[in-house]
Amino acid sequence: MLNRETLEEILSQVRKPARYIGNEWNAVKKDLTKASVKFALSFPDLYEIGMSHLGYKLIYHLLNEREDTACERVFMPDVDLLEILKIRDIPLFSLESKEELRKFDILGFTLAYEL
Repeated sequence: MLNRETLEEILSQVRKPARYIGNEWNAVKKDLTKASVKFALSFPDLYEIGMSHLGYKLIYHLLNEREDTACERVFMPDVDLLEILKIRDIPLFSLESKEELRKFDILGFTLAYEL
């Protein structure tokens, strides 16, 4: 899990840090240690594109309605964050808990995207 200090340092270096915070209205934050199934729902484009996709929002909502499942979101980082992650050898992480993707049981992704 990405610690708070590292996250703050990284986000101070990118153009649009809000797209990586995950604290927006209707974000669901569950305790991953208590979930039977940890699901990372990824979208192969930027946050703004993915969050405008109704199907993506619907799947996120339906999975998080389940008591046994914690679903977190992940999007393709923009080039500024992508470069920082590569240089610092930081794996891609989810928005809600900042957990690296390899810690999830299921990695789901959409093949339909805008760009």
